[in-house]
Amino acid sequence: MTITRVSYERIDLQLSIPYTIAYETVSEISNYILKIETNTMMVGYGCAAPDLEVTGETPEMVEVAIRNFIIPLLKGSSPFHYARLLQDLKIHCKDDSSALAMVDMALLDLVSKKANLPLYQFLGGYRDSIATSITVGIMPLDETLEQAKEFILQGFSILKIKGGLVLEEDIAKMIQLRERFPDIVLRFDGNQGYSVKDSIAFVNATASVGIEIFEQPTRKKRGKKLGKVTHRVGVPVMADESLKTLADAFNLARNDWIDMVNIKLMKVGGILEGMHINSVARAAGLEAMVGCLDESALGISAGLHFALSRPNIHFADLDGHLDLENDPFTGLFRLEKGILYPSEAYGLGHSE
Repeated sequence: MTITRVSYERIDLQLSIPYTIAYETVSEISNYILKIETNTMMVGYGCAAPDLEVTGETPEMVEVAIRNFIIPLLKGSSPFHYARLLQDLKIHCKDDSSALAMVDMALLDLVSKKANLPLYQFLGGYRDSIATSITVGIMPLDETLEQAKEFILQGFSILKIKGGLVLEEDIAKMIQLRERFPDIVLRFDGNQGYSVKDSIAFVNATASVGIEIFEQPTRKKRGKKLGKVTHRVGVPVMADESLKTLADAFNLARNDWIDMVNIKLMKVGGILEGMHINSVARAAGLEAMVGCLDESALGISAGLHFALSRPNIHFADLDGHLDLENDPFTGLFRLEKGILYPSEAYGLGHSE
């Protein structure tokens, strides 16, 4: 099987409900869709979701990578050489993690289609469903409670609450949410908004809430500070923005600075790299979650297939497509009562 044509499209999507996190408010996003055609008539698809804060990319940077490096390298190559192709791309695109993830998923989409298997089965098929959290952005207390109620009525049983701006308000929200919804799993994401002191104060003040995961409370380049939080609180601390590369995973694990890792394909460069990071986490006794950015359902599908393939991945936060208007990708998976189920179609589930 040989790649005969590579094309791409930029899609700019509005969010039906803009949301706020500790360092920005998001109302619209840009994704790139890569289409790889072969001499066997099989087609593979990938998605890039650049985010300057998380992936270090602008949309323009992704387009330059596609035109200058990705298309010339892929055309005429065999998708079965995906490990070598991705390694060669890293020479020119080492800072373009979502562009690398896009190529990674398109190549794996192709080879799993050739194998007549859904991608999660091609990768190992450890499980066939996983529960996902749904995110509540930073908003006033009454709106937080109302949105939580709406999500619970839709069948979600896991809520991830964003915070990191005002400590006292975050504490009040978590306490009120637990009082109002005693049976719901609650996670909290500080998005780098806290100091070590505030992180500890938050955990102490919400001890009765039973928070399942405390995600990235401190700045991403301050690994020692994240470690100080981990060693002084009784809630599992998860690295997100602090974890972008395999070297980051090794450094965080070696120094015992975290309890958990959030592997976002756009952030780390795709499924193949995500597997390496997950192996480091597993060796260090760290649990793993597969997360996402604001991605079309195609990107979410890749995260889902990855999550279903590995035994060490117990958690998912794959809701980045739910608020996107006019997402061109549908039917790649099912979401029922907060649980994600893959399509049994081959590859990532998308065909012409």
